[in-house]
Amino acid sequence: MSEQKIRGFIVRTDLAYDLDHHLWVDTSRSDVVRVGMDPLGVETSGTLAQLVLHAPGGDYSRGQPVGSLEAEKYVGPVVTPLSGRVIAVNHQVAKDPGLVGRDPYGEGWLFELTPSHPSELAELLAGEEEVATGFEERIRRYRIEGVLAE
Repeated sequence: MSEQKIRGFIVRTDLAYDLDHHLWVDTSRSDVVRVGMDPLGVETSGTLAQLVLHAPGGDYSRGQPVGSLEAEKYVGPVVTPLSGRVIAVNHQVAKDPGLVGRDPYGEGWLFELTPSHPSELAELLAGEEEVATGFEERIRRYRIEGVLAE
């Protein structure tokens, strides 16, 4: 596991990211990926009040909702960063949405899926340097836009 502190956020640089939807993707297993919310998404959403994830077994296209969340600063869908079949959801985060903020890379994961189009992995931000640069730029932009305080 490789982590960097980037402008106050702990970021795992060994994961892939869909920064537009604030999701991390663990691709360490060959046939299944685990998905969670990145710390920047947790911060910009605020305290999570409710998290609902669809039951496993559904097939989804990249960007399709697989659930919804209600938070202090955001209410809306949780989308999948890759096309595939959802094979597991984390029932613990439905019971305790605060897990996503307390342990985003561990117990706060959201769902697992079997990718149907592995080529989509190339569209995610990946690689230690690229992830660090991507987060640095996104945080800088959010601060300029007033989404994040200095």
